[in-house]
Amino acid sequence: MSGGEQSKEAERLLRLATSDGQGPRVAPLKLGERVRAIRKARNWTLEEAAQRAGLARSTLSKIENELMSPTFDAVQKVARGLDVDVPQLFQPAPVDKISGRRAITLKGEGRAHPTVTYEHELLAQDISRKRMLPYKATVRARDFNEFDDWVRHQGEEFLLVLSGAVRFYTEFYEPVGMVAGDSAYYDGSMGHCVVSKSPEDAVILWVTSM
Repeated sequence: MSGGEQSKEAERLLRLATSDGQGPRVAPLKLGERVRAIRKARNWTLEEAAQRAGLARSTLSKIENELMSPTFDAVQKVARGLDVDVPQLFQPAPVDKISGRRAITLKGEGRAHPTVTYEHELLAQDISRKRMLPYKATVRARDFNEFDDWVRHQGEEFLLVLSGAVRFYTEFYEPVGMVAGDSAYYDGSMGHCVVSKSPEDAVILWVTSM
């Protein structure tokens, strides 16, 4: 497998959890709700926020309750009073909600994805649009030279050695020997690879941000 193919293979792994073809959904924005949310996040009363903005309390109340369309001058005053930029008033507030999603992968029931150097087992495959990609890997490679090039991909990555011993190579650091229980967190776009150093093939857990 060439270096370019290895990088494409890593990218393909990252795309497996987002292959449902659905694009991002944008909720309609109500300025009044956004102003109220920012004010309450700062624990300010309506009176305090109005004073900071240099507006009458009744005016700010009407803006929050969508009873008036504020002028651009009023919007600027509200932004200054809330200590935000004007564009932030027109961005949807983060939505905190419990998704209730859960996935259990029993031992040996992950999706197999073998390569020349690693034998991957993709976990939590019944959840789509994941924010992170968890997978186990049996490390078949025994020498750095088995890789034609560094493995690279988007996102940050966490590595935990489950069994055996490995040598962890990264582009900007000296190689590090690791045994069961050792872990690493690193930038996935930095070249990296892992080789087994124990008599048996080492097994590692990888978690990659999407």
